[in-house]
Amino acid sequence: VQLVESGGGLVQPGGSLRLSCAASGFGFSWSIMSWYRQIPGKERELVASITHTGLSTNYAASAKGRFTISRDNAKNMLYLQMNSLQPEDTARYYCSAQGLPHWGPGTQVTVSS
Repeated sequence: VQLVESGGGLVQPGGSLRLSCAASGFGFSWSIMSWYRQIPGKERELVASITHTGLSTNYAASAKGRFTISRDNAKNMLYLQMNSLQPEDTARYYCSAQGLPHWGPGTQVTVSS
């Protein structure tokens, strides 16, 4: 199982980023996938989830209306479009497959002026 996140970076408040997660080594097409984020010293928190078909999504209250999770099962890719970013969104972002204990290296998102 391999999960590799990318797309993070430094962005000003109000800006946007699109995170990607390349998945391999398991049945991506029938897995519920999620994005989590973690700030040093704090627990990892769920940001958004998407069903295997992509037809149903769920968001943390902090992400609702600003973030959009999506997937491309043909490419084994998971995405997180993040708009209207704020300093409190600064964290390391990880993708996860439900039921699997594996984590990728994550991608750092820093929102700062």
